[in-house]
Amino acid sequence: MMKKVLAVILSAVLFGAIAGGTMVGINTLSGALVQGSADTGIKGSTQDQAAADDQKEKDPDDRDDADDNEVQAQVLDVSDIVEETMPQVVSITNTMLIQQQGYGSIFDYFYGGGQPQQYEAQAAGSGVIVKKTDDELLIVTNNHVVENAEQISVTFDDGETVDAAIKGTDSTIDLAIVAVPLSSIKAETMDDIKVATLHDSEDLKIGQGVIAIGNALGFGQSVTVGYISALNREITTEEGTNSDLIQVDAAINPGNSGGALINMNGEVIGINVAKLADTSVEGVGYAIPIYKAMDVIDNLSNAKTKVEIPEDQQGRLGVYIKTINEQYAEALNMPEGVLVAGFADEDGQTSAAKDAGILQNDIITKFDGQSVSSAEDLTRLVKYYEAGSTVKVTVQRLENGQYVEKTIEVTLGSNPDAAGNGNAQNGTPDGNAVPGQQPGNNGSASPQGPDGNNGQDNGAQKGQNGQSGTDDLYEKFREFLEQYQR
Repeated sequence: MMKKVLAVILSAVLFGAIAGGTMVGINTLSGALVQGSADTGIKGSTQDQAAADDQKEKDPDDRDDADDNEVQAQVLDVSDIVEETMPQVVSITNTMLIQQQGYGSIFDYFYGGGQPQQYEAQAAGSGVIVKKTDDELLIVTNNHVVENAEQISVTFDDGETVDAAIKGTDSTIDLAIVAVPLSSIKAETMDDIKVATLHDSEDLKIGQGVIAIGNALGFGQSVTVGYISALNREITTEEGTNSDLIQVDAAINPGNSGGALINMNGEVIGINVAKLADTSVEGVGYAIPIYKAMDVIDNLSNAKTKVEIPEDQQGRLGVYIKTINEQYAEALNMPEGVLVAGFADEDGQTSAAKDAGILQNDIITKFDGQSVSSAEDLTRLVKYYEAGSTVKVTVQRLENGQYVEKTIEVTLGSNPDAAGNGNAQNGTPDGNAVPGQQPGNNGSASPQGPDGNNGQDNGAQKGQNGQSGTDDLYEKFREFLEQYQR
């Protein structure tokens, strides 16, 4: 079946609730509330029912039509399915730290003044319980729901809230698994919890009825009903491209990300992921089909639960890194991922990556089996592994004009600065085990060049947060190309 391509404007926290009650991704349709005239399937009063029965007796030829209407009313009543599946869905709250550049005046903005500011915010999403192990409850959600999380909490159907940890993420398909220790769940809550039944078959059909359950607007679980409008949809967001999606007309509201799309047998057929946000569009939502997600869910469920290691025990790859995003990958005809720009083996130190056989200009695409698409992804992952841990690193290597995938086992080194001032090597201020590409970069590289903060080349001087000129950007990009070609 030919895939339909549709461009969608969607931010990473489209379905998020920011602290203070501000909801991201909500569109107001001129304040209008439209009332439909269609049959709701709700039976009328006793008097109305009696009149209908009397009409049937008077006109036997209309009995079949009346029976059909009764069947339609029964189909629209999904309360039994919802009652069974609601305990399979949870609300997820992601507490994160937001960093922004503060400007005291317009001159600061244009000429590089001001100071960085940091504040705490919360994003609300949903998740589906997919597995119970001997010691953990595993929940699938969207990667963008838990991205950049400082703390994650899960609220079950009975209102009980517990802390959770990321087990694995895959930004390429926008999925993540979070884990809740069984020891932190009360017995009565555990009795109420149910593991979802996943429908991993490709036998979905346009027109089949569906139910969307999720933490809409961050207010707790709610239900919407609709139909499968289309299959194999492809959408492009600022987070990347998602393909083979289910399109539905059931309302997918902010907070529904990571929630369940359920068929009329009570099986989860998809994970809600996006909606088309436009005042001229109504009833266009998307879900990742379970048949596409199953391998990723299984892989992430087997990953190491991400409990951050104390800084003085964190492992270290010993590389300088640069993000190769989708735009640069297309422009330079190279894979997306994290480019190894060099090795941090100065002053007698060793680079674990170099010692293991990783080469300069290799592009890292997976770390310990988990996809990485940016320097930030890799930096966050390494923080969860102790020095001396052996992990498999998947790279794309250019050989004879073509990229070849290789998997290399790397034994992580120790961070020489962790026991001192807490900073990672070469002045990266975040203290992460993977140093950024040069001092002042905060560990998140961009392909333009070695300077800048938070992954952007935002100043002619290192650490400066003003806007760099066109000549500076051109020069840095030229330097990058020269380095890549070597």
